[in-house]
Amino acid sequence: MSARIYQRMKNAMQSGRHRVGQWTLEFEPSDAQRADPLMGWAGSSDTSRQVRLTFPTLEAATAYAEKQGIDYHVVSGPERKLKIQAYADNFR
Repeated sequence: MSARIYQRMKNAMQSGRHRVGQWTLEFEPSDAQRADPLMGWAGSSDTSRQVRLTFPTLEAATAYAEKQGIDYHVVSGPERKLKIQAYADNFR
């Protein structure tokens, strides 16, 4: 069983930064999804993909994975780029 640990990014539809600094442990899917013959919905028998654990720090997430014997890899997110603009720049 392997997992990935990543830091939540701010959604483009959000103005606030609530829960942005949290780290999430998410299990990698062990089998592929397949279409249900009756309804056509995608699904699988792997229930571990429904589990998401959140931690306040990266150290807490890695300590939990090591304690439980879970192979993990840390996914770094993109750096936050601020585009500093002044209203007066529109009239230059």
